[in-house]
Amino acid sequence: MLLSVVIPLLNEEENIPLLYEELNEVLPELGCEYEILFIDDGSKDKSLRLLREIQEKDSHVVVVSFRKNFGQTAAMAAGFDYAEGDIIITMDADLQNDPHDIPNLLKEIEAGNDVVTGWRFDRKDAFINRRLPSIIANKIISKTTGVNLHDYGCTLKAFRKEVIKNVKLYGEMHRFIPAIASGMGIDFTEVKVNHRPRRFGTSKYGISRTLRVILDLMTVKFLLSYATRPIQVFGMMGFVSGGIGFLIALIMTFQRQFFGVPLSDRPLLFLAVLLIFIGIQFISLGLIAELQARTYHESQSKPVYYVKTVHRSRQEGGTGKERDDNQ
Repeated sequence: MLLSVVIPLLNEEENIPLLYEELNEVLPELGCEYEILFIDDGSKDKSLRLLREIQEKDSHVVVVSFRKNFGQTAAMAAGFDYAEGDIIITMDADLQNDPHDIPNLLKEIEAGNDVVTGWRFDRKDAFINRRLPSIIANKIISKTTGVNLHDYGCTLKAFRKEVIKNVKLYGEMHRFIPAIASGMGIDFTEVKVNHRPRRFGTSKYGISRTLRVILDLMTVKFLLSYATRPIQVFGMMGFVSGGIGFLIALIMTFQRQFFGVPLSDRPLLFLAVLLIFIGIQFISLGLIAELQARTYHESQSKPVYYVKTVHRSRQEGGTGKERDDNQ
């Protein structure tokens, strides 16, 4: 087994030597081949220079340097692209994630799980601007996606290669990887991990990210529920809107024909027409989205299903012997 540890970072010059030292205490004791991928997300301090010095001395280290700052999600995506391991571990470079928790994550992978996420059950961050928004966001994300986790924001996670290689990341979606991967029918679990206070540098997180998380959550929900059938969401809204508009127009027509109620001075007539046109637009949008969904899946050969195993019995050489194929 080859293990890949992916570490995105931005301006962490004080933390890099200490993190590397801790990783060297843990990884050689695992009894497997490993690589450490540092993804430099356009650092402006001495981070890249330190990483290159480490890489020249240690063949286990791979350094990927961005031309500019693209964000943590892009850094994660690059790490997954360059990682060659059967198991991929992600963690932050700020020393708040403890490398000594890696063996516990690997035990859960070996137990049959496809994704293992860390749970910072005793967080050392400020309550108002870090922990409170995180608590609220975790509850909203769990309720919306149906994937119940205590801590979506913990970067310390473990993935099987065949799962993470099928996940495409955009925006701020690195925190939603377990929810996105759940669409494949994965087995996942959560492990309590040690969380440490930041010793050096400044945090790149803040309450301002909350709005972006909510917007990305809407995208994730749509991808999980309607990515292969968008007409069902847009079509339903179209039928509801158009149906209400048609019902209002029908009632007003009945009033005009049988009770002589004038229509020229009734704003309700304009509302009925507006709802009918909105309904037509939603249905049209759903049909266009259906075409785009088919183009997306067929142009990229992206599957609409994921197979875990195939069990099949075959007759060999007419001897009556059966063979069981496990894939």
